Amino acid sequence: MDNYPEITEYFNTLIENSRSIDLAEAEFKRIISDDPKLKELYRDWCHENGHSSRDGFRDYAEEYLDNTDEVWDTLNDYDEDE
Repeated sequence: MDNYPEITEYFNTLIENSRSIDLAEAEFKRIISDDPKLKELYRDWCHENGHSSRDGFRDYAEEYLDNTDEVWDTLNDYDEDE
């Protein structure tokens, strides 16, 4: 498992490259089906963060994109105040 970046950084990369939860999730599922070490790392991450293996990636992706949108909203609010 030492060969893998922090799992959430890996999630972020997939999400940012696709900008679609469905595409990112499909790609992630394809990748982990071929990589038992990554699959184990993912299961450990899900367990530690209270997610099911089935929905962990999607839950993370939705929260990640919501947080990204909030940052843009904050920046827009700041621009409007000036």
